[in-house]
Amino acid sequence: MIFTSDNWAGAHPAISQALVDNSTGFASAYGTSDLDRKVEETFNEIFGREVAVFFVATGTAANALALASVNRPGGVSFCHREAHVIEDECGAPEYFTHGARLVPVDGLDGRIDPDTLIAEIGRFPEGFIHTGQPMAVSITQATEIGTVYRPEEIRRIAQIAGSHGLPLHMDGARFANALVALGLKPAEMTADLGVDIVSFGGTKNGCWCAEALVFMNPEMGRDLPFIRKRSAQLFSKSRFIAAQFEAYFRDGLWLELAAHSNAMAARLQKGIAASTRARTAWEGPANEVFAIMKKATAASLREKGAKFHDWNMPRARRGQLGADEVLVRLVTSFATTEEHVDRFVELLG
Repeated sequence: MIFTSDNWAGAHPAISQALVDNSTGFASAYGTSDLDRKVEETFNEIFGREVAVFFVATGTAANALALASVNRPGGVSFCHREAHVIEDECGAPEYFTHGARLVPVDGLDGRIDPDTLIAEIGRFPEGFIHTGQPMAVSITQATEIGTVYRPEEIRRIAQIAGSHGLPLHMDGARFANALVALGLKPAEMTADLGVDIVSFGGTKNGCWCAEALVFMNPEMGRDLPFIRKRSAQLFSKSRFIAAQFEAYFRDGLWLELAAHSNAMAARLQKGIAASTRARTAWEGPANEVFAIMKKATAASLREKGAKFHDWNMPRARRGQLGADEVLVRLVTSFATTEEHVDRFVELLG
């Protein structure tokens, strides 16, 4: 009963086999092989337009380099207060932008509140040298607490960013989970709404190590080859990332895996909601479930073999926890089974 993180799951057999199939012979290096080109064309097909695609090793690298690509002197990027990019990347975005700042923006359930975003951007008037220069807005889809931005919410944030000349970045570490939850096509969740750059994640959804930085307008990514090389993210044998993505996209596998993990989360959420020993903290359609339970209950579940993490209560929801209660996060993956979920619910009671 492993619900700690989808990062704990292994790789899907089809993706492992793709690595084996591409492990022999010779292929040109540094992203120039036929397989790299084939996968880049697949990204074009998925997003319904010509995009610029750059493979990197981690989601942190994708997010940090995305912001580095739009950096400005005294740069300021805006993101949700509890977004991964500001809370869990050890200052990597600031490091790779040589000191650009991340400004937190409040909003309920992991989503930036548009009016608050307007107010925060307004704190940095154009030309006022002491505050710095706004340079980007970043949203997380699915969010850090398992919720998702609806299309109209993304469009509204894109409009605000665009009115200030700011590109909109989407941290899509769980891109497929959000896409399936919303029933949209990739372009309908990104470019059609005004998203400019996507950190496209595959690792959490069945890949070994496959992340990509995708620019909806290739011209916007013109400096990324140099930024990526300088940050040590240019793989010589990049065909091994391309091989993963080739298998990931083949026959819609990526959407199938995300649909499964979402379904397991829904099953888990339903079981928790029916329990008298825990309650769901909020509803989320992706593959993360957040529950509130007694500290003693959490300890008992762990003693019986369940693995999950305690979680900090979002600022907007503080006050929901009792003195003897804890908020926990449970994450499902492509490898989670109904038996895993049902056993956890049975132990919960």
